[in-house]
Amino acid sequence: MAQKMKNVPFKGTAEQEAQLRSMIAELKGEKGFLMPIMQKAQDIYGYLPIEVMQIIATETGVPLEKIYGVATFYAQFALMPKGEHEISICLGTACYVKGSGLVLEKAQELLGIKPGECTQDGKFSLSSCRCVGACGLAPVMMIDGTVYGRLTPDMVKGILDKY
Repeated sequence: MAQKMKNVPFKGTAEQEAQLRSMIAELKGEKGFLMPIMQKAQDIYGYLPIEVMQIIATETGVPLEKIYGVATFYAQFALMPKGEHEISICLGTACYVKGSGLVLEKAQELLGIKPGECTQDGKFSLSSCRCVGACGLAPVMMIDGTVYGRLTPDMVKGILDKY
């Protein structure tokens, strides 16, 4: 997993790192400090890249493997950045039987990413979900909260081009 995460360029700033190190210094003496530090680190960066987890490990003495384990166990933590535009394709029953799996495959092909990843340029992130409550419009894709329904794989490129 660490290799996959290195495919996304880390764009942290010196100001973010200073804020992170200051926050760690403030919290690391408290009981149960790891979760609050990780949560605040994610607030600073928007996700928990390996570079940030390494800083947390170095500054707190907690092994990187433990930090990574916590980050992958709890759904609140993201290991990949979110794109400028968040795409979610419904794989709930109604959408799936009407072809949302093929819509997802087309989006993956066009973007060059899998669900849970972000494009290299930071423009799009892709995810799948179980139901958006628009079963009558199946199959459905949402981009930044806008619902696109009755999709075919051929429609995906035209929709993405708008962004």
